Amino acid sequence: MAVLHPLLNTAVRAARRAGSVISRASLDLESVTVSKKRQNDFVTEVDRAAEQIIVEMVTRAYPDHGILAEESGVSGAASAEFVWIIDPLDGTTNFIHGLPQYAVSIGIQHRGVMQHGCIFDPTRNELFTASRGRGAFLDDRRIRVSGASGLRDSLIGTGFPFRDGEDLERYLGMFSAVTQNTAGIRRAGAAALDLAYVACGRLDGFWNLGLAPWDMAAGALMVIEAGGLVTDLEETENWLDKGEIACGTPKVFAPLIQLLGKRRPPPEVSPAA
Repeated sequence: MAVLHPLLNTAVRAARRAGSVISRASLDLESVTVSKKRQNDFVTEVDRAAEQIIVEMVTRAYPDHGILAEESGVSGAASAEFVWIIDPLDGTTNFIHGLPQYAVSIGIQHRGVMQHGCIFDPTRNELFTASRGRGAFLDDRRIRVSGASGLRDSLIGTGFPFRDGEDLERYLGMFSAVTQNTAGIRRAGAAALDLAYVACGRLDGFWNLGLAPWDMAAGALMVIEAGGLVTDLEETENWLDKGEIACGTPKVFAPLIQLLGKRRPPPEVSPAA
């Protein structure tokens, strides 16, 4: 059994506690209060309750740490070296509809560098964990990205831009290119789990636009620790700030990022004076 770092151990306990709240609520979805943050972006009382549990456990154990959480935003020590990046229920729309594809995601940064992450899927009781330099695990089993030898036979995950104002046209060009050059695309609706699935070999690659830090923080670290490659679409390490991500096995990543890059819209040309 893998020995967890104390920080990661706290994250795991918090994720499991939050997962219990989510699982109980899933038994009676009709009674769950749902509100809209913006177009196609929902929040429920379950998101807030799960987040409150995580935040309380973290602040009690590490009162000098900072927190960036999806529902409550930034809290904790302003100059904290450690920051917890929390998504209490990634895949809220799936949850609302009773589709069992959602998870709790918690990432931990130290001085801006991701160090630990956990993703807990309460519907399958699967726990994904990773610590920088120590590998990635599904429950107690070490995981690695798939042995996919190229893009043509690979299965790629993605997520459609769904909020108002996002660049759907740009995305559709990418979707078309990837569809024509792979074995298939899957859009499951929970980016954290998609990234975990790349880490354990269920998907060979993944890309998405318009994400928030809490969607990517834990999962991206898992892909890296499982032997995969992760960048933004410009092939830099600014994915957390830019809100876009591409990742994959070493042999899938290069052709995937090339396809995505080719699908950028041409620069606008100012009309002649």
